[in-house]
Amino acid sequence: MSFSITIEEQEITFLDEDKNILNTLERKNIESHFHCRDGFCGACRCTLKKGTVEYHEYPLAFIGDNEILTCCSYPTSDIELVIE
Repeated sequence: MSFSITIEEQEITFLDEDKNILNTLERKNIESHFHCRDGFCGACRCTLKKGTVEYHEYPLAFIGDNEILTCCSYPTSDIELVIE
């Protein structure tokens, strides 16, 4: 199943083979900060404006309300993100 990810009015498709949102962003050459790729550092934190995500393993880095870590999450619906 594929879901759409909207970032600054650009819509991209999450593919199952991407495994996580960060891989989708990289595949589409969308710049996003990251370091550990495992949910430890929180560098890939962004705002989830719409939709829902799940985590392969819940991250250890702090996640505030309406925030997600792209390195270890995947969409469970169409989502809209703000990457800062």
